Amino acid sequence: MLIMRRDRFTVIGRETGCHIFEGDGTRPIREADIRVKYRGTRVEFPEEIGGWRHAVQEEERRKEALGLPHRWNNDRFAVERVVVTRTHLAEEPVVTLTLQDADYYDFLTTSLNLERKQRNGLTLRKQYLESEDPVHAPAWMNCSFGVNVALETGRDGKMLFSRRSAHVAGPNSSRWNSSANEGMARKHDLPEDGSPISLHAVARRALFEELAVHATDELDLELLGFGLDLDNHQWAAFFRAVLPGLDEDTLRLRWSRGVTDKWEHDRFEFVPADPESVLGFMAGEPAERWTPCAPALFYLALVRGAVRRAGGDPAARFEVETAEQRVVEARRP
Repeated sequence: MLIMRRDRFTVIGRETGCHIFEGDGTRPIREADIRVKYRGTRVEFPEEIGGWRHAVQEEERRKEALGLPHRWNNDRFAVERVVVTRTHLAEEPVVTLTLQDADYYDFLTTSLNLERKQRNGLTLRKQYLESEDPVHAPAWMNCSFGVNVALETGRDGKMLFSRRSAHVAGPNSSRWNSSANEGMARKHDLPEDGSPISLHAVARRALFEELAVHATDELDLELLGFGLDLDNHQWAAFFRAVLPGLDEDTLRLRWSRGVTDKWEHDRFEFVPADPESVLGFMAGEPAERWTPCAPALFYLALVRGAVRRAGGDPAARFEVETAEQRVVEARRP
């Protein structure tokens, strides 16, 4: 049987744990071409994995009863499938994302147990992510979908890097990540009026809750693509956001006055948004200090910025490649 091996994004000589499923940064995916379908049916675990989930739930309840730190459950989505097609004439990407019901304990059940052996002797990673195409893993393996935003300040031309706090659960704590990141949740992102879920609305929520970017702030927001974290098996949407009227000083002043989810990050770095400076910052931090998909997100954002400055010429992406070569050469012994 032929097994589909998904390639891993590589930058500044480092192979990451991220597979870019769609998008190269040269053009955005239009909001009208994102079709999110929601099926209100809950994911179903195989019997053995369902037992693992029960154990997760009981352990968190035990810790809560004892007054210990614990993870609280919330309603999330499971990714049933992601399908990409093209429009007939312009060949613009059209993405259909189909979601089911899941919760945070469902996510913990698989994400914390990818290396755990089942009774058949196979780990979840081996059976569903290595022996099969991980893109087509069953929905119960896909109980996380994150919206990731690379933010640029327009007034002073800087890119924002955020380091996840050590208090955040999961394998990405204390690592450099996107400027803002938000996992989709049914409470916040499923419209009560029955209208479709909007990934752009989730991105705006992430910017507000984590970075205090308000609805009244001018915002240039583009969806650049989709990725799959092959290390932790999590789907992600990649956005580039530019705030024409804000700068580093203004944002830091806002943060000092309170942010809804201030606990999610413990450090921020503003770096000049030109390719050489951004890639130089990435190269200056060890590979293990990055989440798997953050480098891919920022690279796509750099490409998009170069293309827009060139009036839409996709060949401008090679400006980023040239800058990358300079960064690599400067760090050779």
